[in-house]
Amino acid sequence: MTTGKAYVASVFEKVKAQNAHEPEFLQAVEEVFESLVPVFDKYPKYIEENLLERLVEPERIVSFRVPWVDDKGQVQVNRGFRVQFSSAIGPYKGGLRFHPSVNQSIVKFLGFEQIFKNSLTGQPIGGGKGGSNFDPKGKSDNEIMRFCQSFMTELSKHIGADTDVPAGDIGVGGREIGYLYGQYKRLRNEYTGVLTGKGLTYGGSLARTEATGYGAVYFAEQMLKDRGEDFAGKVALVSGSGNVAIYATEKLQSLGAKVVAVSDSSGYVYDPEGIDVDLLKQLKEVERARIVKYADARPSATFTPAGEGSIWSIKADLAFPCATQNEINEEDAKALVANGVIAVTEGANMPSTLEAIEVFQKAGVSFGPAKAANAGGVAVSALEMAQNSQRTPWSFEEVDAKLYDIMKGIYDNSAAAAKEFGAEGNLVVGANVAGFLKVAEAMSAQGIV
Repeated sequence: MTTGKAYVASVFEKVKAQNAHEPEFLQAVEEVFESLVPVFDKYPKYIEENLLERLVEPERIVSFRVPWVDDKGQVQVNRGFRVQFSSAIGPYKGGLRFHPSVNQSIVKFLGFEQIFKNSLTGQPIGGGKGGSNFDPKGKSDNEIMRFCQSFMTELSKHIGADTDVPAGDIGVGGREIGYLYGQYKRLRNEYTGVLTGKGLTYGGSLARTEATGYGAVYFAEQMLKDRGEDFAGKVALVSGSGNVAIYATEKLQSLGAKVVAVSDSSGYVYDPEGIDVDLLKQLKEVERARIVKYADARPSATFTPAGEGSIWSIKADLAFPCATQNEINEEDAKALVANGVIAVTEGANMPSTLEAIEVFQKAGVSFGPAKAANAGGVAVSALEMAQNSQRTPWSFEEVDAKLYDIMKGIYDNSAAAAKEFGAEGNLVVGANVAGFLKVAEAMSAQGIV
């Protein structure tokens, strides 16, 4: 009889051969596969059904051109993607990313991660992801509107409230969701919950903006409790300065921690007095300025340009990578450990390399993997879908309480799964296994589809 180790290894070799040009996707697959060996030893029926090879192949990939006209009247062309990875437990759900780095590998890695993240929330949502190599930086509102309308003209053929419900991600905030939703409504003549992260005046949910950042902090709180610790007096680093980073910073400081550094692609600011969240919101959400402007406006802060230093070199107790994939490498991880970090919570998608994760785990650092720790955003997106279906808005306090319970549930289920499968304390293994088991059972129950 084939062992779990042999089965997982054989499937991964096939995945590598078929996707050799997609390094981000292979990294995400490898990280999950390593955790699942004992699952297949315990449940050999999943080997007989070749479930892993089925799961790792997206149900559908859509790639399309996005022509649009800039403010000079010139026609520009970008590439759009939607990867509909798994609908085993519900409609495809996952964000849209607008960034020059977007390609099929990145969208596939994000969609694969989303399967397990969505499963962990306990909500009936499958995994998907999409986006474009369009760069919204430096574009006017009118240019972004024209791009979004062109993008949605094609995407609308493939999504729906009970089929695929996109949301925002890097480069796609409230402005972009509004333009996308307006075009969908115009094309389909439907007022439906086809997108989440909508504005509060047209079907959005209170606490959705805060959800990913708040959720990461709620997850970290559970990790600290298991160490007999809390946030009081802790110094924290939060990379990024977008939606996730801003609201992780806000929640951390409301719970007694002091966030001393945030960043963007141009560099990072260090503020030993603690980040002024109101100033950060003004600069990033209103003015859309670069992070150096924070240091210009705040005498206690200093700015370090990208390439001249790392935010992860600052001494701190807690680290929240909330910017982008693979932002913490092995050397960064060693620096954090040397400086006394006790917990790392991933607010971005796959922000730590496999080598960095190994450093943290060997050092006894509590590590909250992205698919568990940053699931708050999609969890509240599912709550937004529920409110849209019921035509009933919930209060901020109601949504926030549900978010807290969901994040605690994710932690508890991940910790329990890690213990059951011989990896107590390893939340990477626990999150992968707990997320996988629900999807696997759903796939098995539905036959070979």
